[in-house]
Amino acid sequence: MKKTTIGGQAVMEGVMMKAPDTMAIAVRRFDGTIEVTKRALTSVKDRYPILKLPVLRGIITFGETMILGVKSLMTSAELFGEEDEEYKPSKIEEWLAKKLGKNVEDVIIYTAVILAVVFALGLFILLPAVLSSLIRPFIQNNVLVNLVEGFIRMVIFLIYLILVSKMKDIRRVFEYHGAEHKTIHCFEHDEELTVENARKYTTLHPRCGTAFLLIVMVISIVIFSFMGWQNIFIRILGRLLLLPFVAGLAYEITRIASRSDARIIRIIIYPGMMLQKLTTREPDDSQLEVAIRAFQEAAGDILVKEEGEESIESGTEAEGSVDSRAAVTEEPGSGISQA
Repeated sequence: MKKTTIGGQAVMEGVMMKAPDTMAIAVRRFDGTIEVTKRALTSVKDRYPILKLPVLRGIITFGETMILGVKSLMTSAELFGEEDEEYKPSKIEEWLAKKLGKNVEDVIIYTAVILAVVFALGLFILLPAVLSSLIRPFIQNNVLVNLVEGFIRMVIFLIYLILVSKMKDIRRVFEYHGAEHKTIHCFEHDEELTVENARKYTTLHPRCGTAFLLIVMVISIVIFSFMGWQNIFIRILGRLLLLPFVAGLAYEITRIASRSDARIIRIIIYPGMMLQKLTTREPDDSQLEVAIRAFQEAAGDILVKEEGEESIESGTEAEGSVDSRAAVTEEPGSGISQA
């Protein structure tokens, strides 16, 4: 089975796929058609090679992925066709845009990222630290009480996922999440990207962000448990300072797991795979069409190269196969499985 670095995320009624140098978003519009947008990607790691070192590259990738994710969600809402044409930026947004020399859309995106980070830190760092302080009088061992704090953090994380998965609108997003994983599995198993082929694969994938977050949780429990016991402000500050390192280390583990089929690796990633049962759902054929279209657009050069090599061996023309694939994915129910 071949490996790929192409990945993505579910968005509003669609899927974003990201190749090394390109990203594409495909959305099923309210009228049933598939709308696609794509653009080239650059990374700060390309300008500063030192950021490609292990752990550092994970920290940068995590930050860039969060920003790209918010941008993709906003773009998908526009592509869907229900954007609020009467929306006007607030005075605060306009003021920030002017002061920072950015456009209003960038201000909205970065504000959303900051609010998401603050919410996550409050829920998964501050709250467990406060709750563990309540049991400190009954547990004198520093390592043990820190482990209890980690356990509380894990329980909060699981409860959060369970509650979110019960929301009707989120379940729809999780179906597209499953479609994304099935499409990537189909490509990695060297099969033609069709609905029929993708349908048979699992919605679980080792490179999923859900698995990554679980690894972050586990690593943080191990590292934070040996940090001693200070007052709550020092403990929270210490955890915040170490969090980028934890995320970078989790990235390296996920990277290794995606490239290895060793038994020990499968054991390590198994909990993360099972956790995806909460964040993925079985998609229908129309959702698989969207995911496949996003993958084809993002991985265009890779697919053209592979099809070109196959056409040399079979005596067919690669250009014809690419054109026919693009044509059948424009409309719903177009029979992409026959491409």
